[in-house]
Amino acid sequence: MRVRLDEVERIRVGELSWLPLRRALGATGFGVNAYAAAEPGGELIEPHDETSSGSAGHEELYVVTSGRARFSVGDESVDAPAGTLVLLPVGVQRSAVAEEADTVVLVIGGVPGAALPPSAFEHWYAAQAPYEAGDYEGAVEIASEGLRDWPEHPLLHYNLACFCSLAGRQDEAMEHLEKAFEGDARTREWAAEDSDLDPVRGRPDYTAAENDPT
Repeated sequence: MRVRLDEVERIRVGELSWLPLRRALGATGFGVNAYAAAEPGGELIEPHDETSSGSAGHEELYVVTSGRARFSVGDESVDAPAGTLVLLPVGVQRSAVAEEADTVVLVIGGVPGAALPPSAFEHWYAAQAPYEAGDYEGAVEIASEGLRDWPEHPLLHYNLACFCSLAGRQDEAMEHLEKAFEGDARTREWAAEDSDLDPVRGRPDYTAAENDPT
């Protein structure tokens, strides 16, 4: 489903202009709406802390997509030009007004913890920076965190095999590689041309794993 912010009806609710994005998109995995103010000083986010009877008890992410907003978060004032993201937990008082004309704030909400565990890819993506910097031990440490939630994920094991291989942890590399081969046939093709695995390629157990069709 595709919608554009400038095509969504703006519904006036008291001092707010509400863009009902969740309804327009039919989203069910999280709440998503937007609020707009045509003039500076216009209300964008009404005062609330997500614990009242009218709230859903959501952790909320506010994304300023255009203009400039000023958030009041507890006793703090937060300047939020376009491109700013503000994440707030349940129980923290918040509100926002526009600092510039045509300010729009996208709001994404969900029950705390509902998005966990994170997708497996997040762990090897997060390990990319130390990997590219040659800090292979750091890459192993970061990616290994994903094993708590994804102990059998073949692509996580494949990336860990590469990181361990480069870190000189050859036995661990082979353990991860065997799990990758068992779980996803594509990893055999990747491994055949992946220079990250050169340090373990000459091992007898690598040859055995590579040639094992199961």
